[in-house]
Amino acid sequence: MNADEERQFREFVAARSRSLLHTAYLLTGDWEQGRDLLQTALAATARRWSKLRDREQPEIYVRRALYHAQVDRFRLLSWGRETVTDTVPDRPSAQGTDWAETVVQRQDIMAALRRLPKRQRAVVVLRYFEDRPDAEIATILGVAQGTVRSQTHKALASLRAALAEAGPSAASSSTASGRGFVA
Repeated sequence: MNADEERQFREFVAARSRSLLHTAYLLTGDWEQGRDLLQTALAATARRWSKLRDREQPEIYVRRALYHAQVDRFRLLSWGRETVTDTVPDRPSAQGTDWAETVVQRQDIMAALRRLPKRQRAVVVLRYFEDRPDAEIATILGVAQGTVRSQTHKALASLRAALAEAGPSAASSSTASGRGFVA
């Protein structure tokens, strides 16, 4: 990679890493694993940066690398044995939000998302959390648009069933933001 290509890559990472980290978190269900996954995908992208055909859309390449790296990590038997914990905030929010209920809702949603097969989870993340169209999702995952639609349908049915089992708190959180899974 020459100096100009390195500068372009660094600019891309600086501009898009926050969004990519969010995607990695949603794919893994854990911030630390998401950071590791993003680093793996960015390292793969850096190695191929000078060979990318379409320099205008490197994000598609990185998102595809994220998805494939996640699939590879699932295949490793030792992956996921560590448990990472966050620190509890010192002060509650001034909004008066019931944080306990919010945590339970998020846990239910993330648990339901983690139970989805890898491709269905990737489709849900790309569609509902990143608001990407079918054509772009198909390009990122390397599948047909019909596959994206069928995987979305199956994933939504699974999520509805899982959230119904979890109780009304999880079901209400998935629709409260207007970007929920219940269609």
